[in-house]
Amino acid sequence: MDIANEISKSFAKKVVVADVDDHAWDLLRPLESDCALKLYSFEDTEGKDAYWHSSSHILGQCLELEFGVDLTIGPSLEEGFYYDCYLGDKNLSESDKSRIEKRVDSAIKENQKFQRIVVSRDEALAMFQENKFKLEIINGLPADAIITIYRVGPMVDLCSGPHLPSTSYLKAFAVTSMSRAFWRGDVKREGLQRVYGITFPEPKLLKEYQHRIEEAKKRDHRNLGVQHELFFFHHLSPGSCFFLPHGARIYNSLVKFIREKYWDYEYEEVITPNVFNFDLWKISGHADHYRENMFSFDVEKQEFGLKPMNCPGHCLMFGHRVRSYRELPLRLADFGVLHRNEFSGALQGLTRVRRFQQDDAHIFCRPDQVMKEVTSFLQLLGEVYDIFGLEYTMALSTRPEGYLGELELWNRAEAALEDALKSTGRPWALNPGDGAFYGPKIDITVYDALRRKFQCATVQLDFQLPIRFDLTYVAESGAQERPVIVHRAVLGSVERMLAILTEHYAAKWPLWLNPRQVMIVPISEASAEYAQEVRRVLRANGMFADADMTDRKMQKKVREAQLAQYNYILVVGEQERNEKTVNVRTRDNVVHGMFKLENLVPLLVEEKDERSLISKLSGKGHQQQPQKDEALVAAGEGEGKKGEAVAAAAADVKA
Repeated sequence: MDIANEISKSFAKKVVVADVDDHAWDLLRPLESDCALKLYSFEDTEGKDAYWHSSSHILGQCLELEFGVDLTIGPSLEEGFYYDCYLGDKNLSESDKSRIEKRVDSAIKENQKFQRIVVSRDEALAMFQENKFKLEIINGLPADAIITIYRVGPMVDLCSGPHLPSTSYLKAFAVTSMSRAFWRGDVKREGLQRVYGITFPEPKLLKEYQHRIEEAKKRDHRNLGVQHELFFFHHLSPGSCFFLPHGARIYNSLVKFIREKYWDYEYEEVITPNVFNFDLWKISGHADHYRENMFSFDVEKQEFGLKPMNCPGHCLMFGHRVRSYRELPLRLADFGVLHRNEFSGALQGLTRVRRFQQDDAHIFCRPDQVMKEVTSFLQLLGEVYDIFGLEYTMALSTRPEGYLGELELWNRAEAALEDALKSTGRPWALNPGDGAFYGPKIDITVYDALRRKFQCATVQLDFQLPIRFDLTYVAESGAQERPVIVHRAVLGSVERMLAILTEHYAAKWPLWLNPRQVMIVPISEASAEYAQEVRRVLRANGMFADADMTDRKMQKKVREAQLAQYNYILVVGEQERNEKTVNVRTRDNVVHGMFKLENLVPLLVEEKDERSLISKLSGKGHQQQPQKDEALVAAGEGEGKKGEAVAAAAADVKA
């Protein structure tokens, strides 16, 4: 802390935690020798982690004092923190939030100091003898572990730190939610209460956070999915989505998009079984490491399982006959249905399901083809995400401790991935030691309109599955060589991407994805037949078009079409029928004016086929001032019956 003050007093006020020789360090903990020192503020990832971890201790203290709970664990999260506590048969309710917040505010005002203490194993066991959860944690530590506790106010907790100097660093706090959890994440263990919280060093940051959360709630795909009749879930098949007709349209449009990209990049789509004998999963290693996440059952006294991923099946496909180097790279794509046995408490809309499909593909290639294949994939990825209007970042995760395979192969693979990343021209980061044990990978993080982060796409090298399945190809020399497998996906699961895009667009889909693209609104019964004719023409050209034939007022029909998020509303009257025209406006009340039907259709088809995020109709209508409702009304009045649909559509449409 003294060093921070020497740099500047304003800087010292922002610093929350330190790093000493790559070890996290409390600001008030004395330095023990010459060292490399780093100081972090709340704006840094390391700073946020310490800030929110310290906050969880204050939350735990208040839960203990207010409700007499047994504390278990209280980690920091990417945004905020939680503490799991044991209440026996009792449950916390929404009304308890204010009690918790009041207690936390009191602890903050008391300026309680965080104190780090090193204890022996026996001392730790004695201190927590009445808390079976802490005892289990202590007994699970290695024999040579250095055990530390932190005292803050009346609370003492097991923790490796680091922490803030005092509670006065917390300037704003709120309980964000409460839920059920299980000790060790095991549904067979004790049920717990999980309390989530958020803190900030400035009150305005809390207000901004709460505003963003409110916006996120409005965009919640679970609510929008029901409101717009896209999908629903049912307790008779938990974690498996029912896609209604309009939801299926979006789903199929996403799959169609990826299939077109597969054609462009020369992937071969395959179809593989859903059910496999468990011997397959023993070969792949999933039986040992993934069994609890699989659905299994007996068939004729043999164990079978629903596939949770496609790669083992693709390995069987590659290995079912002799392969030549001339066939490589072999790109196998699969939209097969996958099942994973997620805990019921972990299920969350479309983002965490039991039944799903991925745009999954595996590239079997020679080691010298890796860079070209990964480069090609990253180009495909960029094209898809640019169409969605999604921003993303990339990071190279390299060899971890305990990696399998030859060091030279790893070095070449990592160099190939690095070269592929450089070829994109996009910034990327390095995550040393964060790769999988079977190969390095590129992690792709996507950001939606609210700047929330999601992990969807992936590209990962695998040296181990070819060994496990004894996969080989005949090299040019005639020798048997092992291929490298490139695991890759762009959308990840189609369900998860559909959820992200629903919230990203707030259900205001671009034309190509919208299940409700065009609504035709006849002014009166006299133009009803023409409205149906327009609908038939649009449907014949691949557009999702509807006609509102109810006897309500035209203004009401237009407004409801806008609320339903139709991209375009076409108003037709007697004049439009006679001239084969339509008057076009959007869900945002932008009026494009009069179009000949024969001219409008190709423009809509072009916008859809190009998957454009921008309207192709701007400035192409026949009205002089198509952007202002008042001008349209005036135009309708000045022309008598000519343009009656224009005038009528403009009147009272905002009511």
